[in-house]
Amino acid sequence: MFENRLTLFRMFGFSVRLDLSWLLIALLVTWSLAEGFFPDRYPDLSNSVYWLMGILGAAGLFLSIIFHEFCHSLVARRYGLPMKGITLFVFGGIAEMEDEPQNPKTEFLMALAGPVSTLLLALLLYLLWSWGKQLGWGDLVNGITGYLAFINLLLAVFNLLPAFPLDGGRLLRSTLWRWQGDLRRATRTATRIGSGFGIVLMLFGVLNAFGGNLLGGMWYFLIGLFIRGAAKNSYRRLLLQEAFTGKRVDSLMHSASDTIAPDTSLAEVVAEHLPRQKGKVLPVVEQGRLAGCITLAQIRNVPREERRDRSAGELLQACPRDAVIDRGTDVMEALAHMNRTGTSRLLVVDGQQLVGSLSRADITDTFSAWMELEDAS
Repeated sequence: MFENRLTLFRMFGFSVRLDLSWLLIALLVTWSLAEGFFPDRYPDLSNSVYWLMGILGAAGLFLSIIFHEFCHSLVARRYGLPMKGITLFVFGGIAEMEDEPQNPKTEFLMALAGPVSTLLLALLLYLLWSWGKQLGWGDLVNGITGYLAFINLLLAVFNLLPAFPLDGGRLLRSTLWRWQGDLRRATRTATRIGSGFGIVLMLFGVLNAFGGNLLGGMWYFLIGLFIRGAAKNSYRRLLLQEAFTGKRVDSLMHSASDTIAPDTSLAEVVAEHLPRQKGKVLPVVEQGRLAGCITLAQIRNVPREERRDRSAGELLQACPRDAVIDRGTDVMEALAHMNRTGTSRLLVVDGQQLVGSLSRADITDTFSAWMELEDAS
């Protein structure tokens, strides 16, 4: 998720990023406001004014979502929950947590911060709209403040629905967690409700589409699909944490039995080592020490007929930081590193010594086996 992101700015120590999928919703919101919402409510204005209102309304929605997620993040940080940052994507925004909350109180307050802040923003914008009506600010300003007051109220109400991972679903989970004393059980219940809510939205979308509201039906269906998928992924993440709590990278890694010496020919690297190592970054070892790495891109730039006479040592360079991890690193931290960098295989080191490698498949295969045992019991 969020592989194509652009960092917009940093504020209060948080990075605000834009997933390219947000461009789709931004264009759709601008178009629907300029061609439908504002013309219906404020007739007799020019097309250029409608489009200006559409652009400003979409920008206001953009800032409202950032404000909502910032409030989540600030409360989370206040209670010691590390946050990666905020990402805006096609269905809105998300404050990215590095871990699950440590107790029900932290989750409850963090989840409550978003809807409460959005409700307060909606109230402020409503008062501004009322003031503007009295002072005669005109349709352009009043239209935008009125729309933003309405959309923030709608966002707050929608987020309070008890469907995990919406804020209301997190409030439900924290309540169940406190009552039952079992995070896993509370998460399972909350995600089932969230998944069911997603299915209801999808069915509602289908009915709308068949009823003639094709665009609205499509968005209901996609939002329902997203909520259902997000609920399942949240439960899976919790199970991943349970499976690998306290486990280090060296408990899952493959030992470094196949190594490349500096004098190994590139032809031999391609023919013998590459099929076994299955990576884009290949380690070169000299006297038990990780001397550096060569990459597939480097080998590809060497003509095939020259590879027998060229050695790995000639292409040797420092290993990319993203490709190396210490053997004592927590497995979940290693998986987060892979997700963040897009790396599927890591070289495991102990100081300057190469001791093994860890792939995403090593983690997922171990998790699948763990899940089979859990299901059997």
